[in-house]
Amino acid sequence: MSETKPGIKSPEGFSVVHAGDTAFEARGLRAFFEYRDLGIRDATGGRVGMHVIRARPGGESVPEWHTHDIEFQMIYVLKGWFKFEYEGHGEVTLRPGSCVHQPPGIRHREIAHSDDAELIEITLPAEFETHECDAP
Repeated sequence: MSETKPGIKSPEGFSVVHAGDTAFEARGLRAFFEYRDLGIRDATGGRVGMHVIRARPGGESVPEWHTHDIEFQMIYVLKGWFKFEYEGHGEVTLRPGSCVHQPPGIRHREIAHSDDAELIEITLPAEFETHECDAP
């Protein structure tokens, strides 16, 4: 058992979410994905967002160039594959174990994904604006 040292505040917003605790929902940024909240938004007062994103059965990509008003965005692929296109980097195919840091404001689009595609996304902040834009 650990003790809190004098003068050090214990962490607030402790959160544990198990596999069956939250369900995938069809609402989210893209209609062809489903999103499962991992409880980090509430635990951090909206400073950080973390969710699992998976392909919706029968959903096909709509490759639209866009940017995000965001401080940090990272994705880590769990299953299947995703094909993205990034400004200045071209097309990138991501497979299980692939990790991408998408810098603030980078123009990008999701081109295609496998039917079993699934990834984890971490964002700062949890809520952010997305803007459609022209191709780079």
